[in-house]
Amino acid sequence: GVTRGRRCQQPVNMPKALILVGGFGTRLRPLTLSVPKPLVEFANKPIVAHQIDALVEAGVTDVVLAINYQPQIMEEFIQTCRATYGINITCSQETEPLGTAGPLALARDKLLGSPDKTFFVLNSDVICEFPMREMMNFHMNHGGEGTILVTKVTEPSKYGVVVSRNDGQIQRFVEKPKEYVGNRINAGIYIFHEDILNRIQPKPTSIEREIFPQIAAERKLYSMDLTGFWMDIGQPKDFLIGMCMYLSSQHQKHPERLAKGSQFVGNVLVDSSAQIGEGCVIGPNVTIGPGCVVQDGVRLQRCALFEGVVVKAYSWIYSSIIGWHSHIGNWVRVEGNSVLGEDVVIRDELYVNSGIILPHKAIAESIPDARIVMQGMLMKNPAHS
Repeated sequence: GVTRGRRCQQPVNMPKALILVGGFGTRLRPLTLSVPKPLVEFANKPIVAHQIDALVEAGVTDVVLAINYQPQIMEEFIQTCRATYGINITCSQETEPLGTAGPLALARDKLLGSPDKTFFVLNSDVICEFPMREMMNFHMNHGGEGTILVTKVTEPSKYGVVVSRNDGQIQRFVEKPKEYVGNRINAGIYIFHEDILNRIQPKPTSIEREIFPQIAAERKLYSMDLTGFWMDIGQPKDFLIGMCMYLSSQHQKHPERLAKGSQFVGNVLVDSSAQIGEGCVIGPNVTIGPGCVVQDGVRLQRCALFEGVVVKAYSWIYSSIIGWHSHIGNWVRVEGNSVLGEDVVIRDELYVNSGIILPHKAIAESIPDARIVMQGMLMKNPAHS
């Protein structure tokens, strides 16, 4: 589920928000074969719920999800959000891929009309501390058309670098620079004046390559530095890195949310309905979802267990994501950025290293090196006894 956001005193200016949910989440397969990417749990709640929480906290009452397909589960999530947060949350569905700018034009009528004529845009893969109020204040103070949140990286040559003046006014963008021009990159969170909508047509358009350079050339685009962590969690390796960063941030800001007890080492998040056996060592950097059962003597480190996972006695899971209702046998070892889809069974005493296992498969022999398991190994997954 979705955690209940604190209803804020609404500020006078109430921007709206568009979350670019978009794609089919191919980089996060096999998890996205079961649910759309924004609904994959990150630290025990859907990725997009972290963003909606932050927007509600900042006083946003209108959120639009830009999607390109809408399974029933998305509609159910939206109903839950309306009930939980008491906000107006709607979908804008594209019939052809529109890139990163086209969805703004498509959702134009839903985004117009906030009192201060501004709206947020967020990429749904991004996890950070979401400084929404600070962005609103910064944006109002500079009076330009747009603000881009930027984050510092150690290897700027892998990214598009944003070059700004000291006051944040963006001078230019440099794609994958060969020599050092700066270390700030686009963090995928923006606030715009609705004038930007006059620049965009509802056709495939890149906001980064086609729209931002125009606004920057007119000296109306600014960057604001993000403090704290940032990660694009759109693929399994980065999902786990982002999870470690998120748990570290929780430790600093909300230590009461993390698990305490002799079996926990470092930062661990455990749903209150999970059951944990005797003699386990759990952590650092583990999330355990609702209804999970972890039997005696299990060792978990740097991994995520989604809802309903069972890990039987004396198994060891490291640096892996275990999908919903999967069943890990006794004395099993899973590691190496393995990702198990929904309802996977691993038989006793097996070793899985860097395995990507599609939903509803039963694994009856070890996977010692990276492999994508499309068919059940030796058998189709029977209903678990």
